[in-house]
Amino acid sequence: MSDDLGYADIGVYGSRDIPTPNIDRIAREGVRFTDAYVSGPYCSPSRAGLLTGRYPQRFGYEFNPDGSSEYGLPPTETTIAERLLAAGYRTILLGKWHLGSAPRLHPMRRGFEQFYGFLGADHSYSTVAGTDVGTKLPDPLMDGMTPASSVTYLTDTLGDRAVTYIERHSSEPFFMYLAFNAAHVPMEAPEKYLARFPSIADPRRRTYAAMVSAMDDAIGRTLAALRDQGLEEKTLVIFLNDNGGPTMPTTTVNGSSNGPLRGSKRQTWEGGIRVAFAMSWKGRLDAGREEHRPIIQLDVLPTVLAAAGISTDGSKLDGVNLLPYLTGAAKGAPHDALYWRFGGMMAIRRGDWKLVKTRDGPLVDVDPSALRDLSDAGLYDLAEDIGETRDLAAKRPDKVEELTDLWQEWNRQLARPSWGPSPGGASTP
Repeated sequence: MSDDLGYADIGVYGSRDIPTPNIDRIAREGVRFTDAYVSGPYCSPSRAGLLTGRYPQRFGYEFNPDGSSEYGLPPTETTIAERLLAAGYRTILLGKWHLGSAPRLHPMRRGFEQFYGFLGADHSYSTVAGTDVGTKLPDPLMDGMTPASSVTYLTDTLGDRAVTYIERHSSEPFFMYLAFNAAHVPMEAPEKYLARFPSIADPRRRTYAAMVSAMDDAIGRTLAALRDQGLEEKTLVIFLNDNGGPTMPTTTVNGSSNGPLRGSKRQTWEGGIRVAFAMSWKGRLDAGREEHRPIIQLDVLPTVLAAAGISTDGSKLDGVNLLPYLTGAAKGAPHDALYWRFGGMMAIRRGDWKLVKTRDGPLVDVDPSALRDLSDAGLYDLAEDIGETRDLAAKRPDKVEELTDLWQEWNRQLARPSWGPSPGGASTP
C-alpha cells in the first residue's frame, strides 16, 4: 500500500515523468483495475476498511483518530490479520498503522505477530524519532513493542525487511501488509533517488518523484524475493493506494497529480476516492488484463481469505471476493453500487452514474443528518465525463432520485461518527 500517491503517478496509469516498472509489473502480470476505489477519502478510515472488509462508517470510523486518545480501530471489528493468524498464517505489518496508538490498539494486539513501523499518520524517513504532524505528539519508529534503534531511509528499510521476512518464512504461509508511508509528507529523499529526476524543475515534484521511485525499487526487491524463493505461484500480490493524491490546499500537499480526475484527498470527487489498484497471481489470474467494473478496497479481505481457503460465513462484510469475477466464473458486476459518507460529504456510484456532494477547504464538524437533503448534489456520467465537469442533475432528475434513495437507505444503516475531525480527531493527515 502506498500513501497519498496521485492517481496519474504510476506508469500504467499514465505517468510520463516517474517510471514505476515494478508496480507496472504487478499490473502487466495480472490485472489493472481502472475503476477501483477506497471507502474513505483519507488515510485512517481507508485503512480501517481495508483491514475489516466493512465500510468503516458502519462502526463510527469516519475520520482520522487523534493519536493522544483512545480512538482507533475498535476491538469489536475483526481484522484480516486476526482471521489469517487464526487459520495458521504468519503475519507481519511493515510501515504505517494509523489505526490507534493506545496499547490495546497496537497492531500486535490486532493479529500481527510482527511489526516494524509507526503508529501515527506520518513519520520522518531518516530518523527513528518522529512526531505525528496531526497531533504534535511523539511517534517513534517501533520494532515490535519497543522503539527502533536505527534506520537508513525508511522506504529502503521497509523493503529490506520485507525481503528478509520472505526469505525466513518461505516454507510457511504468511500474510504481509507492506504499508509504505511514501509519498506522504514530510518530503524527504536521498540524493541517489533525487538524481534520477534532473529534468523535473519543481523541487517538490522532484522530491515526490524520488520518493515514489524509492518505493517502486522496494516493491521490486520484494517481488524478486518471491521469485527467488519459488513463491510466485503461491502468492496473491495486491498493490493499491490509500486515497487520492493531496492536491488541495489545507491537505498534506506533496506534489502528486490525479491526472484526469477532479478533486483531491479529503474530497468525494473521483480524485479523492479513485485509486491505483493492481493484482497478480501467477498461474491463477490472466496476465495483462484490464478490469473496468467498479471495485473497492473492502474487497481485499474476502478475496484474500478466498485465496487462502478460509470461509467468511457469518461475517457481515461489504467487500466481495473478486476471484470468480477475474477468472470468469462469475458474471455481472461485483457491486450493485458503491457508497461514501465523510462528514457533510457523500457520493454514490451505480453503473457509470455518480451522485456527489463535497466541498473544498479544511474539514469541519458536520452532523451527518445534514445529508438528509441532497438537492444540491451533482450528477455525473463517468463513462463520458471522468473529470466530473458536466453536472447532469437538472437533465436527469429520475437518476438523481434513484441514487438519492439508494444512498439514504445505506446511510440509515451507519453509525454516528465516534469522533469528529477536530479537535477530537486530527483532520490534517
